[in-house]
Amino acid sequence: MKEAVFQSSSLVRRFGNFTAVDHLNLELSKGDIFALVGQNGAGKTTLLKMICGLILPTSGSMKLFGKSNAKGLGLARRRIGNIIETPGFYSYLSARQNLEYYRMQRGIKNKHCVEEALRFVGLDAGEKKFKNFSLGMKQRLGLALAILDNPDFLVLDEPINGLDPMGIREIREILLKLNHEKGTTILVSSHILGELSQIATRYGFIKSGRLVESITAGELEEKCRATLKIEVDDSAKAADVLREGLSLPAVEILNDTSLQLPGDFEHPELAVKELVEAGVMVSQVYRTGVNLESYFINLIGGKNVD
Repeated sequence: MKEAVFQSSSLVRRFGNFTAVDHLNLELSKGDIFALVGQNGAGKTTLLKMICGLILPTSGSMKLFGKSNAKGLGLARRRIGNIIETPGFYSYLSARQNLEYYRMQRGIKNKHCVEEALRFVGLDAGEKKFKNFSLGMKQRLGLALAILDNPDFLVLDEPINGLDPMGIREIREILLKLNHEKGTTILVSSHILGELSQIATRYGFIKSGRLVESITAGELEEKCRATLKIEVDDSAKAADVLREGLSLPAVEILNDTSLQLPGDFEHPELAVKELVEAGVMVSQVYRTGVNLESYFINLIGGKNVD
């Protein structure tokens, strides 16, 4: 069983009469790339801020690396890197100078960490000042700051928001490299669902501050996978016909009158012909399957994915 990096139990955060996070139970395991998915105002940023100690919970409890008391959480947060909202950099300093400032402020003794972080995120801006950086360069510098002290746990709030396709791909590759090469556990929120599907190992869907579903990438893929459904009068007989006549071992019987074939089966007309010739009545043939965005909309019940 994998080590739990973060756990919450009935976690609540209220702002006046508004409940931003509502009795949320969540667990992240070591090595996860956990995608937190929800509409604007669902409570994603509030949760990330509580994890990083930027705001306190109203009630409930949480653990970081198994630590739950105030002192333990404080020590555990030294193992966290984060980008929440916009990192504060000095506009008149270069990337290297900005990171050196933060290295000294945080008391990081490794004087080589600045160069290592810049190299890891692929940012070679020389003496160019931060105010002249492109958005992609700013995002890379934010990531470099987040990993400056080699964190075990990286918390990222919308790290690819506003980037062009090339910038999104570059950030994705950096996150995968961190996870694969350094074993960094990553919690990332984003509304770009198609991009999340390329990196996430687990998903958490959040609505109105509540966790609606937590699911592995494999489980989600199974739920979303494309299939060919066939409605017949006798599914057992139909399955035998297709397995023998078309050599289709992957036929799955759903109930007495329904069966399904893999979505990559390209010739449903051959299946219908085989069934009819064998005396099986076919009433309906159709393809099913949804992408991540459709699954999210169906689950949350909303119309937008921002």
